[in-house]
Amino acid sequence: MTEAATPSDPAELTRFIEARYHARHRQQLPDLAALAGKVERVHAGAEGVPAGLAEVLSRLIGEMEVHMKKEELILFPAIRQGGRAGLNAPIAAMRADHHDHGEEIAAILRLTRGLTLPQGACRSWTALYDGLGDFVSDLEEHIRLENKVLFPQFETA
Repeated sequence: MTEAATPSDPAELTRFIEARYHARHRQQLPDLAALAGKVERVHAGAEGVPAGLAEVLSRLIGEMEVHMKKEELILFPAIRQGGRAGLNAPIAAMRADHHDHGEEIAAILRLTRGLTLPQGACRSWTALYDGLGDFVSDLEEHIRLENKVLFPQFETA
């Protein structure tokens, strides 16, 4: 299945981001946090167990929900209304959140040794790392679209 082309119109791009990325992150993160908790419990003390990963993912659920709500309720509606003056501060706040999300991605990759499975990893562990790979890729593309494509259209010097 090929993904639809990314819209160039800013209003349409905000809708695309909500439908493609916000909805997907809300679907991915709770399942990944639960799976990480299971892997940590079942394999506690084993070589390469990503101890602390469930905590990172649980924290990220809350952080991202607040971030996405700020976009959905404040920033994106303003952009859809033509990007009225005064968007620099909300955009700067979103960029700061994106920086923090990047640090969380780094923590995920550090805890999972770059999503490298140990020899003989079980199906749950494999599913966790496959899902994390998808999540990290989605989040990086989500951040790129906002930081490099959407936000520059509404920032003033």
